[in-house]
Amino acid sequence: MTEHDEGFEVRRVASSELHELRRRVLRSNNPDVSVADPRDEERTSLHYGGFLGERLVVSASFYPSTSPVNPELTTYQLRYMATDFDAQGQGYGALVLDFASAELRSLGVEQVWANGRDTALGFYRATGWELVEGSEHLSAETRLPHTVIFKSL
Repeated sequence: MTEHDEGFEVRRVASSELHELRRRVLRSNNPDVSVADPRDEERTSLHYGGFLGERLVVSASFYPSTSPVNPELTTYQLRYMATDFDAQGQGYGALVLDFASAELRSLGVEQVWANGRDTALGFYRATGWELVEGSEHLSAETRLPHTVIFKSL
């Protein structure tokens, strides 16, 4: 858990605590669309929430995975990174990623990767992620443009 001067806190949470924010921000608040990953309840999955007071404003989940970039490295996949609309652009997502990265490094994780939404690539680049050239694709779930991204820890 980490506390910041402006009342922002990052902590591990149960995946179910993230579902409402995942749905609202990433799935157009569609109640018919799943916002759960089959790996959510696995012991090795890690879920982080960024809170302003008691209000969840950032979600991020990490799952053990084989890297599409460096398969020999110990790697986790980031999914369901979401920042509530009125909290975007204030650095909260970066704080959650920093916190999660430190924990993942302490567990021996060497790299993280994700299918980053093209609309969020500026954020990921600014926080040290790299794009995999030629990996652009439409997400099967959202039909939105994505690019494979990764970051060495």
